[in-house]
Amino acid sequence: MPIAENIKNSLSSSSMIRKMFEEGMQLKKQHGADKVFDFSLGNPDIEPPAAFHEIFVKLAQEDEKGSHGYMPNAGYLHVREALAKKVCKEQNVNVDGSHLVMAVGAAGGLNSVFKTICNPGDEVIVTKPYFMEYRAYTANHGAKLVETEALDDFNLNLPAIGAALSEKTAAVLINSPNNPTGKIYPAPVLAGLASLLKGHGKKTGRFPYLVSDEPYREISYTGEVPPVLSCYNESIVVSSYSKSLSLPGERIGFIAVNPAITGKDDVINGLIYSTRILGYVNAPALMQRIVAQLTTERVNVSIYERRRDAFTKILDEAGIEYAKPEGAFYLFCKAPKSKTQAADSSLPADDKAFAEHLKKRLILGVPGSGFGKPGWLRFAYCVDEAVIRASAGAFKAAMESW
Repeated sequence: MPIAENIKNSLSSSSMIRKMFEEGMQLKKQHGADKVFDFSLGNPDIEPPAAFHEIFVKLAQEDEKGSHGYMPNAGYLHVREALAKKVCKEQNVNVDGSHLVMAVGAAGGLNSVFKTICNPGDEVIVTKPYFMEYRAYTANHGAKLVETEALDDFNLNLPAIGAALSEKTAAVLINSPNNPTGKIYPAPVLAGLASLLKGHGKKTGRFPYLVSDEPYREISYTGEVPPVLSCYNESIVVSSYSKSLSLPGERIGFIAVNPAITGKDDVINGLIYSTRILGYVNAPALMQRIVAQLTTERVNVSIYERRRDAFTKILDEAGIEYAKPEGAFYLFCKAPKSKTQAADSSLPADDKAFAEHLKKRLILGVPGSGFGKPGWLRFAYCVDEAVIRASAGAFKAAMESW
C-alpha cells in the first residue's frame, strides 16, 4: 500500500538541516571527526548547568509514589505556577499557572497552538527567512504558510506583513532571536506589528493571533529580548528549554497565553485538548519537575558569544559576508557568486552550489533555500571553538577555488 501523498511529497523535500547533518556523519567516518567542520545542526554542545544534574539525581533518588504517572494534561500545577513567575518577568504581564500549558518542546507547543487556532484553509504569515519546519507545522493542521520578505537588516517588514493580511489570516508567527539570522526584533517594531494587527482586526472583525516562538530568548548578546505578550492582547508565546538549558533531547517546553486574550478559557482548553489528541498526552513528568527548579538557570551565553566572534573573524578573512547575530547561535551568510556568476550580473548566487563546494573542503552549512531565503547559508556555531578555529584554512581555500 502507498503512503499518504502529503507525506510522500514532504519526504522528497525534507529538512535540509537533517540531510546535511547525516552527510556530515558519513564524512566523519571517511575522514575522521577532527577533519570535518560540521556547522549544520543546531544541537547545543554546551552541557546543561550543574544545577540540572544535581536536581535530576535528587528527584530520581526520591522517586515518590506516583511521580511517573499521569498528571493534568496541562502539566503539574506547581510547575506551571513556578514558570508563570518567570514569564511575568520576561513578558511584563501578570500571568499565573492557569495561563500556561506544558509542552513537548517548542515544536510540540507550536503544533498544539496551530491545532487549536487554525481551520482548514487558514493562513499563517511568516517573515523570511524562517525555521523550515514551520511549513510542516502549519500544513499539519490544514493551514497555509504565507511568506513575506524581511527588511535588508532582517527586521520585520511591517508593510509587507500588512499587505499579506487577509480574512484568512489566523496568525502571524515570529521567532526572536531568529533562527537562522540571530535577529532580535526591537520593541518599537513589535509595537508597530501589534498596531497593524489591531487595525486589521477592527476592519475585518478577525484579530489574528501573534504567535512568538522563543526557544532562543535567553541566548541574547544585546540584553533582554523585548516582550510580546505585553504588546498585544491576542498573543501566545511558545518556548522550550532545548537551548537555554541545553536539553533538546528531553523535549520540554511550555505555551504561555496572554491573560487578556479573547475567549481565554476556550483557547487554553483547546491547547490542553490538542496536546492530548496529538498524542503527546502531557509533557514529560520528570522534566517538568526539574525545570520548575531551574527558573533562574541558563547556559553560559558568553561561550556562544566568543564562538560568534571567532567565527566572524574567520569569515571576514575569507571574504564571506554575513548578518551579525544579536542572539541564538547561527551565522547567516551570503553565498558569494562564483567566477562564472560574477561575469553575469543577472545570475543570482547559488546557495546550494556553494554548499556543495564547501562540502569538498569538509565544511557543512545549510543552504538558505531551506529557510525560504535563496542565496544565503546558515552555519550553526554550537560546536567546540577549536572546530571553528580549525576551519579557517578550509574557508579560505574554498573561497579561492570558488
